[in-house]
Amino acid sequence: MKKTELLVTPLTVDDILPLIDAGADAFVVGEQRYGLRLAGEFNREDVQKAIELAHSKGKKVYVAMNAIFHNEKIEELSDYIKFVSAAKADAIIFGDPAVLMTVREIAPEMKLHWSTETTGTNWFTCNYWGQKGAKRAVLAREINMDAIVETKENAEVEIEVQVHGMSCMFQSKRSLLGNYYEYQGKVLEIENRNMEKNMFLHDKERENKYPIFEDENGTHIMSPNDICIIDELQEMLEAGIDSFKIDGILKSSEYILAVTKAYREAIDLFNEDPDAYEDKKDELLAAIEEIQPANRSLDTGFYFKETVY
Repeated sequence: MKKTELLVTPLTVDDILPLIDAGADAFVVGEQRYGLRLAGEFNREDVQKAIELAHSKGKKVYVAMNAIFHNEKIEELSDYIKFVSAAKADAIIFGDPAVLMTVREIAPEMKLHWSTETTGTNWFTCNYWGQKGAKRAVLAREINMDAIVETKENAEVEIEVQVHGMSCMFQSKRSLLGNYYEYQGKVLEIENRNMEKNMFLHDKERENKYPIFEDENGTHIMSPNDICIIDELQEMLEAGIDSFKIDGILKSSEYILAVTKAYREAIDLFNEDPDAYEDKKDELLAAIEEIQPANRSLDTGFYFKETVY
């Protein structure tokens, strides 16, 4: 059975080695100018250092370039892709076709992971982008377990799914928070709004609080709960899903480290003895529930939602 990769989003370069010791196989790094909703900001020096540290331990680093690029940024792509290639990143994560076209021209040997957040919903679309050069497709968070397994069975590319953390519910390229504060006659610099951990939209009707933050890519509204599927990995492991992602956005380094250890144990237990995993999975879930922030409940996302046609 092929080993499923455990993909983690570190906050800083200092997190790389501890996360490797905890069981991480690969990392997503980058800077917000080119990547969407990263757990931490990695400038070029940080990206280079992260790659060197990961490679020294036989692990991989993928650089996020999955933002939506308007004309004013297109000219920058060549230079950044040259840097990523020279730094020996293992892949570039992209959504905008401008990145694909530039990689073809500048670094045709670079592996590409297709990720558009919401449109990776079926194997036909995944294979289409595979024919264009992508080696991996990142599935949308809004599809269920049956659709994930069906996609993997028919995919000609690697398949990545998110197994833990919050997901994005809404993004606008506009500075909605800035506009709101200006409307109120207040001024709030973007640096103070960026990744602010105590800003929420409160839905009294549903009794939900949605984390909200603003950065260079606009305004992001996140899910009120965190996905946690640590006790339901069996079907995807049997199907051979290539990569499980732990998204650590708006979480602490300590939290990400603990969650990584738990998922590493779960995956290894299943590979060694599925019955042992079955016996231990509730305990692993309880361990994560103990460290979960008070305002963040765990749920299974869309994994067990019924598909409506």
